[in-house]
Amino acid sequence: MSSSDDSVLRPAVVAPTEVSVLSAACHARMDLIGSVDERTPVTGVTLRAQDVRRGDLFAALPGNRFHGAQFAADALAAGATAVLTDPAGSAIIQGLDGPLDCVVLVHPDPRQVLGDLSSRIYGQPSRRLTVIGITGTSGKTTTSYLTEAALMASGQSVGLIGTVETRIAGIRQPSALTTPEAPELQGLLAAMVEQGVHSVVMEVSSHALALGRVDGCAFAVGAFTNLSQDHLDFHPTMRDYFNAKSLLFQPDSPVRALRSVVCVDDEWGREMAGVAGPDAITLSTTGVAADWHASDSQVAADGSQSVTVTGPSGDTYSMTVPMPGRYNVANALTALAVCDHIGISVRTVIDAIAGVSVPGRVEKVDRGQAFLAVVDYAHKPAALEAVIATLRSQIDGRLAVVVGAGGDRDTGKRPLMGAAAVRGAELVVITDDNPRTERPDDIRAQVLAGAHEVADAERPPGAAPVRDIGDRREAIRFAVAWAEPGDVVLIAGKGHEAGQEIDGVKYPFDDRQVLAEAIDDLVIRPDAPPGGGS
Repeated sequence: MSSSDDSVLRPAVVAPTEVSVLSAACHARMDLIGSVDERTPVTGVTLRAQDVRRGDLFAALPGNRFHGAQFAADALAAGATAVLTDPAGSAIIQGLDGPLDCVVLVHPDPRQVLGDLSSRIYGQPSRRLTVIGITGTSGKTTTSYLTEAALMASGQSVGLIGTVETRIAGIRQPSALTTPEAPELQGLLAAMVEQGVHSVVMEVSSHALALGRVDGCAFAVGAFTNLSQDHLDFHPTMRDYFNAKSLLFQPDSPVRALRSVVCVDDEWGREMAGVAGPDAITLSTTGVAADWHASDSQVAADGSQSVTVTGPSGDTYSMTVPMPGRYNVANALTALAVCDHIGISVRTVIDAIAGVSVPGRVEKVDRGQAFLAVVDYAHKPAALEAVIATLRSQIDGRLAVVVGAGGDRDTGKRPLMGAAAVRGAELVVITDDNPRTERPDDIRAQVLAGAHEVADAERPPGAAPVRDIGDRREAIRFAVAWAEPGDVVLIAGKGHEAGQEIDGVKYPFDDRQVLAEAIDDLVIRPDAPPGGGS
């Protein structure tokens, strides 16, 4: 029996590809070990030995701690017929004990060719789909959901690949990374083709572009939302971060989209439009010259916005954006421009957008309380500033923000998160996010340091002292207990996530559920003992 993980979605039927074809395609040396030959068939590909299925190519790549070739014996025992690796990996495999029957494809940089090989093994599925790639620091998820809704409303069967989930025709599938590794991605696209999907909306992270996870993908449309500080643990500079994103638009990039849609509200967007070239479709919500633009928002009591949209031909349309925040107008306008670009009627798109709800993005938790309670995925300074400004514009009362920062990630943004929170909120509670392998106290100290650097004169009148409550549940309870009618409680950073990662273990934790329980306990049933301390 294979040790494969059946939650990794693949097509049911794959036409075999001989290893000689794969070797020629990527210019890899082919070493035959045991009773195999160059006609050995390959019917799948994976990076993980535990996911191997019979007939797979096992990609044994060098890593920071281990070389994938160290797990080649497990992969072969599970049914792999070939291994892709580098010279160091080949030496490891040659030194394995016991008789082996496999083909080893040796390439100096196997990751560089893995995307194209994965695509070839699965029959180049993206060429049989309309693949829409959405990149940018913020707004990828919301724009993806809005685009998916519009495509489905047009009668298409749609796939969604992103941070929150992967869906096929609206049905949730297993998902881990924002953009899966190349073998998993190509298998997923092939499964979507097999299930009759027409279009795929995919969030494309900078990591995916820089590490070649989307190599082998044929993008029909690439969309850029914005750029602000994030992932500087991976990218040494903002310029490097921008350059990674620009791979979706550069004329000489192997993953350049056929058509481009770019939001030019920030300087990075205007530069990206230049990279994409004169045929790029541009959009703006700030009055910058663009093909699409939106008027000022008329905001309803529930936070929804009404705007007038003007298209490239000068035609105007009334559009309702069901979420608060001017940045969500930009997200909606991006979805509209993308869908118009591939032939979906503007009216179909606008009608579909009006009914969309995005998990963990300015998501309200309503238990009948007299104040507004919101969960949002804002985990970078610009996103936190934007959601705070949005909520501020909707209320007359005070604002509480519960926020932290993730471990093993960009440390430079931690003090900026603390500063953004205290400039906008009367109550700031610094708490743990996903500490991962770092000491939670150290992370909070860096966030607190940024908060304490903000002068009292820069804080809202009557602001309370900043609180340090490491236990996230108790931090949320403290903010809820503080809130009065007309106030807002914002729980920022984790959004849709249903777990909290501490020292390598992911514990069940959903901000939306914990917030609802706190409101029930402290507001709806006020006789319950309060939490949080003073």
